Amino acid sequence: MRVGIDFGTTHTVVAAVDRGNYPVVSFDGIDTWPSLIAANAAGELRFGLDAASVRHESGWSVLRSFKRLLTEAGPQTEVSLAGRNHRLADLLTGLLAQLKSDLQRRSNAGLAPGETIEAAISVPANASSAQRLLTLDSFVAAGFHVVALLNEPSAASLEYAHRYRSTITAKREYVLIYDLGGGTFDASLLKMTGHAHEVVISEGIQRLGGDDFDEAILGLVVSRSDLQTADPAALDLLREECVARKEAIGPQTRRFLADLSAVDRPPFSCPIDDIYSACAPLVDKTAELLDRVLYDVTWSEVAGIYVVGGAGAFPLVSRMLRTTFGDKRVKRSPHPFAATAIGLAVFLDKEAGFALSERFSRNFGVFREAEAGAGVVFDPIVCKDVSLPADGQTPLVVRRTYRAAHNIGHFRFVECSRVVNGRPDGDVTPYDPVLFPFDPALRDREDLERQPVGRWKDGPDVEERYVITPSGAVEVTLTTRPAGFERTFRLERCASVSA
Repeated sequence: MRVGIDFGTTHTVVAAVDRGNYPVVSFDGIDTWPSLIAANAAGELRFGLDAASVRHESGWSVLRSFKRLLTEAGPQTEVSLAGRNHRLADLLTGLLAQLKSDLQRRSNAGLAPGETIEAAISVPANASSAQRLLTLDSFVAAGFHVVALLNEPSAASLEYAHRYRSTITAKREYVLIYDLGGGTFDASLLKMTGHAHEVVISEGIQRLGGDDFDEAILGLVVSRSDLQTADPAALDLLREECVARKEAIGPQTRRFLADLSAVDRPPFSCPIDDIYSACAPLVDKTAELLDRVLYDVTWSEVAGIYVVGGAGAFPLVSRMLRTTFGDKRVKRSPHPFAATAIGLAVFLDKEAGFALSERFSRNFGVFREAEAGAGVVFDPIVCKDVSLPADGQTPLVVRRTYRAAHNIGHFRFVECSRVVNGRPDGDVTPYDPVLFPFDPALRDREDLERQPVGRWKDGPDVEERYVITPSGAVEVTLTTRPAGFERTFRLERCASVSA
């Protein structure tokens, strides 16, 4: 079976490829699968539906918005849950393994026993190489046969084309995808010519989504009801109540009502405009980012703005967009929570005939010594918005060559959302330092981090070879000449412990 899987901050959604149709898979009758992890003091772990079933039981701790942790995760990053530390990579693999099991046992997908699941998966457009690698590796370790990894708004553009192809004309070839999910916001501008989709530019905010709207609303309710001293368990129930009431808000809603029985208070009520005022600063941040995305095109060239993502259903979002851009060209997906999963399924359907050209969504480079050690400069290896190869094509390769000036190479790689005056700026992602022995006498040492780094007059020639895959992940191979000694490194995030 071929499926598109949108692993989301709050929920995970699966869409199947079924003879030109792309139905959303339901689990126990529900169209979403909770992205939850629960643990108890005995070390027992539960995932997804099983975690949701115990989330209010005593003795269980619940990890929500798990996906948000991946933005700062390395391969050894740990998270504390119910008094125990767990590797984030292991938790993600366990979560996805349970998803695979539930697809087989608790869904309407109709999988035969042992049937291979071919999956197209997605990550936020602004995701780092480390997050892409961690996501890809975990899906594979969980037993999925991953055939493609796309940026979430790029996948949603395929759902737009599937539904609204007639809106795209020779004069209006651009579509702006406004993707506001549970934890992240992405905006991508795509040029659509026939069945070919080319990503022109992508921008994103790694920590802005429905979770932040929930906190803003909860903060308003807590403040006006004088509940600052309520116990954590009661506040957790109140948060769920606020989330449910937020998701029920429609364009005609006039008042916001919340049941406060969990904290022994009468119901809360306020005008809906108070809720919108609390959330407006978050929506304003997305509007500021749209200005950058649309900078190089005229509005007359844009066929439409397509609103997707679970939080995109919040009426304030459409109100802001229509006030700014007009009613006619702002469209909301009929299934905003499932648009990415459906688009991934469309991508897998060879009969649909769509081709997608992605771009590298961040700047990647390395700090280098300059002026014989007196200074440091940033060398951008791959710049943002460089076109990526399609699946099956030759990977993008970049090389650097020079004469080694030290006995040990100490490489400090970073990714960033922008480069200002030659320096990384915005969202800056540091990677684990890479150490490489230029001195042949150090090749077999496993403790290079403890060896003194010194300048070396007769160092070998060095080649750095960077390979950028269709998924946007980066590997570097370091080779000395003429000896031909080389090592290949997968670039991974610095490890840290999250509470």
